[in-house]
Amino acid sequence: MRARILRSSQREFDCRLESGEQVQARALGNLLKSEESVVVGDYVSLRQEGEEWVIFEREDRTSEIFRHLVRENKKKITAANCDLLVILTSVSKPQYKRGILDRFLVRAHQWQIKPIVVFNKMDEWEEGNDLDLNFEVDRLLELGVEGYEISCVEPERKPQFLGLGLEDLRSRLKGKTSILLGQSGVGKSSTINALAPEHAEQLKTKMVGKAGKGTHTTTWSEIVDFGLFDLIDSPGIRSFSLEDIHPEELISYFSDIEPIAGACQFSNCTHLEGSKGCAFWKLDPDNRQTQLVFSRLESYLRIRAEISETPTWAKKV
Repeated sequence: MRARILRSSQREFDCRLESGEQVQARALGNLLKSEESVVVGDYVSLRQEGEEWVIFEREDRTSEIFRHLVRENKKKITAANCDLLVILTSVSKPQYKRGILDRFLVRAHQWQIKPIVVFNKMDEWEEGNDLDLNFEVDRLLELGVEGYEISCVEPERKPQFLGLGLEDLRSRLKGKTSILLGQSGVGKSSTINALAPEHAEQLKTKMVGKAGKGTHTTTWSEIVDFGLFDLIDSPGIRSFSLEDIHPEELISYFSDIEPIAGACQFSNCTHLEGSKGCAFWKLDPDNRQTQLVFSRLESYLRIRAEISETPTWAKKV
């Protein structure tokens, strides 16, 4: 019988059958080994042995949420089969941070999960503030990333920049399994309430992941069913840190600027201003397209500097 793992606790797994019924099952020994282990989000096959359910097979995955354990030289998978990585940001308090968005885009690329970006608190948007929303929208379009603009305070508010609002987001998430990520204060809980108001009471007891420090009641991943959609809540994916990514590998997760980097005269080019033979600094700085490119280069250089600070042997991940 086919089922999906919703949560795990050591050797016991809560599974949802295709009928919607939830059962608890144990996994056979070969499915507890690190290279074959079952995780939250996996689709599995169950059978009954006496009065208990047993997981005896795992289906191939469409995506994996993981971190590299650098010091142990292995991959730690915390969840699987996620359809969308929803990056929630705000146009007001807290201040929009492009660097955080780009970090999550790196993870989406690494995990091979489709990213979408949601600009929240549009009721607080004012023309002439420090955030050039037109530029940020163009930036997303250049990356091929879907964007939505919403207001949980004014749910009927019409989108004015992206053309896609709350109802469009609800339709996009319908029937999907997603991760919802964003810095503290961007309105994750209020967004979920706006998308699935009939599950407001459930949200009070199911603390959906906060990026950064956040409060959480368990160290285990789980899938929270909000009726219209599922959300993966995994403590292991909330950190902004990309320390487990090798500096030389990072450029491959910036696929939009990777071809430009490949055109540099020297393979070890740092891409810093003044670098001899650097293809980036041959671009017209007054061109809007160049400005979009440089906004991504800035993020890349900042992240690379951070993950290069700590030598591999000293990394905690």
